[in-house]
Amino acid sequence: MDLGIEGRVALVLGASRGIGAGIGAALGREGARVAMASRSLEHLGEAAADLPVEPALFEADTADLERLARLPVEVAERLGPIEILVTNTGGPPPGGALDAPLETWRGAYESLVLAPRVLVEAALPAMRERGWGRIVNVGSSSTIEPQPQLTLSNTHRLATVGFFKTLAREVARDGVTVNTVATGKIATDRLSQLTGASLEQLAEGAKESIPAGRLGTPAEYGDLVAFLASERAGYVTGSVIPLDGGLMHAI
Repeated sequence: MDLGIEGRVALVLGASRGIGAGIGAALGREGARVAMASRSLEHLGEAAADLPVEPALFEADTADLERLARLPVEVAERLGPIEILVTNTGGPPPGGALDAPLETWRGAYESLVLAPRVLVEAALPAMRERGWGRIVNVGSSSTIEPQPQLTLSNTHRLATVGFFKTLAREVARDGVTVNTVATGKIATDRLSQLTGASLEQLAEGAKESIPAGRLGTPAEYGDLVAFLASERAGYVTGSVIPLDGGLMHAI
């Protein structure tokens, strides 16, 4: 299937490993001109080795909102205006409802809510001007079924989904789609850190706990995002799409 994104300029945040790296690789395989951003240029370079065409690499921390506001301008100077934006801002620390101090709550809000908003504000005008754009948010299944010990994610990612849903209605007539992927259990270092178990242990447990009988992969995640970023997905917008192997019970 030709996704129709060859030559399109894409910016992927958190692209040095895991889900972000999988997304960058998938878009690159489809011929997009990929800009990959992360806190570590060294790790970005390792992730870029999997792409068929060398991407443009940018150092950017999602906790630095001023840096994020400049980033789309720098991408446009090197590759052209952004046509595909993937907001992937990582995850906050785990904990119960009242475990984290207010300062940690503020940091999670800036990373999970304000960072995507800043990026969208900077990239959206060029999309609307051209009458075409794709914005995909890397979210969490916790916005559909809140997860124990993931209070900050449960709370702030819901706010981000609300922002994206509102935005989707405002820009749909401009040819811009806005969607969120509700991430289930994907085989990444982040999942291992959250659970305190190795990926091997998690994979074994998934045989019983996940209907699909396994963990998802960053490559599968990347393929879903590539489709949502495609010409073929022009009528999909304002959606929260689970990628969880059937794990969630919610309808």
